[in-house]
Amino acid sequence: MPRVLVVGESWFTYTVHQKGFDAFHTAEYTEGGGVFLDALRSRGHEVTYVPAHEISRRVPDSAKGFGAYDVVVISDVGANSFQLPPETFSRSVPAPDRSELVRGFVESGGGVLMVGGYLSFSGIDARARWGQSPLAVALPVSMADRDDRVELPSGAVPKVVADHGIVRGLERSWPALLGLNEVWPRHGATLLAECAGHPLLVVGGHGAGRTAAFTSDVAPHWAPPPFLAWDGYAELWDRLVRWLAGADL
Repeated sequence: MPRVLVVGESWFTYTVHQKGFDAFHTAEYTEGGGVFLDALRSRGHEVTYVPAHEISRRVPDSAKGFGAYDVVVISDVGANSFQLPPETFSRSVPAPDRSELVRGFVESGGGVLMVGGYLSFSGIDARARWGQSPLAVALPVSMADRDDRVELPSGAVPKVVADHGIVRGLERSWPALLGLNEVWPRHGATLLAECAGHPLLVVGGHGAGRTAAFTSDVAPHWAPPPFLAWDGYAELWDRLVRWLAGADL
């Protein structure tokens, strides 16, 4: 089975509690991708998970290091985390650009999936910056140069719009999602599913490898509990990862 590196889906929250004259702070660390990781592992995939704050320490800094994986999944973490390790940002020491290494990984035959979120694609206030990174040319979608969120607070039902092994046999309509990132399929890419008239799942190729974009979340908040509990959830990600690793479905 494919060896999968999943990066992102974690965050720290700092809260100010104001009680009259006095205030105090609390901090919380959260990892949001547990259901997604469990789904991949339940299908036999060998999964390595790297939280966002550990990218500079645990994501490979060489092409040889990426040889340990068949598929890389980047979920809700911006390009800065791949391009600005502490030695570069804090001490002005040159270091490898991990976004460029991921692009090279695809060109050499690897598979890459970008999953949506507030720090995916362009992201909130355009802070994710993936469209300005070396990886941009390898993804099957073009990205905006602005805040690209499409908020769907009332929910919108995804629809399968193409016949492809990744989605063949799944329900034509999936449980509702609450938002996504706005992107546009590149020439030659294949749109497999859309939501509220926007691309949701797009696949394509770059060099010798395969790439995919899923523009909503794999977990809350854009993916509510019914989506995570959907019978097709694990099947969708299993098929997508196997296809990215080169399988013919």
